[in-house]
Amino acid sequence: MKNIVLIGMPGCGKSTIGEMLSERIKMTFIDIDAYIETSTNLTIGEIFKDGETVFRDLESTAVAYLSEKNAIIISTGGGVIKRHQNMLNLKKNGIIIYINRPIENIVTDIDVDGRPLLAKDSTKLYRLFKERNSLYKRYCDHEVINIRSMDEVVNNIVQIYSKYGK
Repeated sequence: MKNIVLIGMPGCGKSTIGEMLSERIKMTFIDIDAYIETSTNLTIGEIFKDGETVFRDLESTAVAYLSEKNAIIISTGGGVIKRHQNMLNLKKNGIIIYINRPIENIVTDIDVDGRPLLAKDSTKLYRLFKERNSLYKRYCDHEVINIRSMDEVVNNIVQIYSKYGK
């Protein structure tokens, strides 16, 4: 069975949706940021103190490893699309779903404290969105809009995944 890979902006709902999907379709859920924190025994913020490149290298290692698994749900960090090889790895055994939540909705409720690239300034989300939106669209197999309810998004993803068979 293929993996379900969730990509999108910070605050678009990838982790929450991944957890809900996991309960619904009984697949293991792995949040790459949490995986990196567990494997390094450091927080994402602590890793970023050594520079974004250090974090991106750890992220690429995690992506390469997790991409070899089967039938898991992977929630990526928002910047995973910055490295083409990450997306090649995720795509070889995964269905890439872009969770597209309107940036205005994200800005109104995101907690920026635990997000190093936002550095306590949610307006940086607009810049990140401008940089990344075309990459999310380029790499995804399917785009799901997250504007109503998480249940609706999960239902959409379940329908998409069911078309791929076992």
